[in-house]
Amino acid sequence: MDKTTQQMIRDTAARVLRIEGEAVAAMADALPADFAAAVEAVLATKGRVILSGIGKSGHIARKISSTFASTGTPSAFVHPAEASHGDLGMIMPGDLVVLISNSGETAELRDIVAHVARFSIPMIAISGRAQSTLMQAADYCLLLPDAPEACVIGMAPTTSTTLTLALGDALAVAVMERRGFLPEHFRTFHPGGKLGAQLSKVAQLMHGVDALPLVGAGQPMSDTLLVMSEKGFGIAGVVDADKLVGVISDGDLRRNMADLMTRTAGQVATHSPRVTTPDALAADALATMSGNKITALFVVNDAGQPVGLLHLHDCLRAGVV
Repeated sequence: MDKTTQQMIRDTAARVLRIEGEAVAAMADALPADFAAAVEAVLATKGRVILSGIGKSGHIARKISSTFASTGTPSAFVHPAEASHGDLGMIMPGDLVVLISNSGETAELRDIVAHVARFSIPMIAISGRAQSTLMQAADYCLLLPDAPEACVIGMAPTTSTTLTLALGDALAVAVMERRGFLPEHFRTFHPGGKLGAQLSKVAQLMHGVDALPLVGAGQPMSDTLLVMSEKGFGIAGVVDADKLVGVISDGDLRRNMADLMTRTAGQVATHSPRVTTPDALAADALATMSGNKITALFVVNDAGQPVGLLHLHDCLRAGVV
């Protein structure tokens, strides 16, 4: 491929991205008038948020439904053709329906429109035509801005589908924030993969109390070294009145090598050590270890008592990176 052809391809890509980006920016500056009301309608829904569309709009509807479901709003996609052959029974009073059609005249959606009207099910319409049949039937109208499609013939759904997807994301995130959706809630719906690992709590990965290498502040270093060797973490916690008051690491051993065996654990330990809590995110604990160039953190409760230990290797094995 010669340089001229490569540049033509790059110019096409840049033009498409610029057209679609400008359309999204224009929508951000002039959100549909019913947007806030639509958010409140979703929040008030006792059942599920049902999305539907045909063709490209159907693909976008599936993605928006998935985003709702993963951020705390029960949701499902219903194919309009299947709805006409029995799946209308999936749309029940108490649900809310979001129908997507750029033209607003998609024939396949008519049975769903009639069904929601019959059972007084609230409906949000996303369309590019304000006076379309779909928008006239909707309770909440989310009008897409008038923007050109990005393809060279101006007909293939490109800008319109990007706008719809972005508007769906905005709707889902606005609902998510109004609902007070937190990272721990997010993990409930994302237990697998990197997201699940990043949202793991320290309590899920830490070693329990029985595995802890703990010594008293007055314990001789000869005994402390035995505990460190037995537990195998390369670290020991120093406790006083059941509270963690210090940590002994390999670095502490090297710094006190000259008279190590004549000293106590409390004399060798680094006091006020870095610690974490059971409810902390493992990713945050890993960041603490990396930032302080240490390989393990003791886990303490509200009273400062050691209840676990998290090692760097525990985080790596779980995929927390």
